Amino acid sequence: MIELRHLKKEYDIVTPLKDVSVTINDGDVISIIGPSGTGKSTLIRCINLLEKPTSGQILLNGEDITARGYDIKKARRKMGMVFQSFNLFGHLTVIENIMLAPMDLLHKGKQETYDKGMELLHRVGLAEKALSYPDELSGGQKQRVAIARTLCMDPEVILLDEPTSALDPTMVSEVQAVIKDLSRSGKTMMIVTHEMNFARSISNRVFYMDDGGIYEDGTPEQIFEDPQKERTKRFIRKLKVFEKDIVGANYDFIVFDSELEKYLQMNDVAPATKYRIRLVIEELTRQILFPVLPDPQIHVVTEYSIIDGSCEITVIYAGKQFDINDTANELSLNLLKKTTDSIRYSYAEGEERPNRVEIRLN
Repeated sequence: MIELRHLKKEYDIVTPLKDVSVTINDGDVISIIGPSGTGKSTLIRCINLLEKPTSGQILLNGEDITARGYDIKKARRKMGMVFQSFNLFGHLTVIENIMLAPMDLLHKGKQETYDKGMELLHRVGLAEKALSYPDELSGGQKQRVAIARTLCMDPEVILLDEPTSALDPTMVSEVQAVIKDLSRSGKTMMIVTHEMNFARSISNRVFYMDDGGIYEDGTPEQIFEDPQKERTKRFIRKLKVFEKDIVGANYDFIVFDSELEKYLQMNDVAPATKYRIRLVIEELTRQILFPVLPDPQIHVVTEYSIIDGSCEITVIYAGKQFDINDTANELSLNLLKKTTDSIRYSYAEGEERPNRVEIRLN
């Protein structure tokens, strides 16, 4: 079991890990996903002590491996690392690359290590390449050798840092197949990946990283089908967001329209959907809300999914309770109902902007 307690890692100009506390159970297969630059690789490099945490603790089977004086080599014997860039020694053959660490660090015999290495090469489908050199292999083959090299140390935990990101797309599936097979071995695994379908199929847990830590932790079903937090939802659905305040009776809608159009064009929104989005926002804000709000305080959020072309428009506004379904402007209300797939109004007393309208366009 691995336990992280208030783990922090900061550099001179950025702090990728602000305060990470989580327990990783024996046998967990965890995919780590999230936008670039959110600390995914930093997290597993800290766990393997390739990066020294700024503060906090890492407990491996109850032992604090970040404690002063702890033998780092002891921890690394229990944790194997597979990198993006393979890190094979070019002057050694494939089997020599695999045998090197177990003989040097674990002091295993040459024959025993050779037999284990060949067994692992059979497992990853590369036994015939045992005497080849790395520069004679494809990228996918190199990564499979790197995985076999890690397994030859018989680690308790395997950490994989975007193992397919440096590969040609045609080679990705062969490496993923090896990792999927490995995930059924019962070993604890943590995999940083941008391949969402792969993450979903291989894991029992998914970490979505953002905002300096593990923003959401759940099963693949929860994270990919019913994420609970806003940033997770946006990432999974690949939502492109337009957010704007409309404040004051003399608000300049020309600027608003220009910025909305730029957002729609940048995200290649289909013409019919563009029309619906513009119509909904205009009818709701200008025709229905503005006439009844003495001092308009309106916040508009448009979330467009580049995956399925759906759009959600959320409008919150200040003032007394006003359900748009009670508007006197029946023409605009009918236009909204004909243009949208669903309209939902709610009121949250005590909020600065308690009125909320949620509109969905499929």
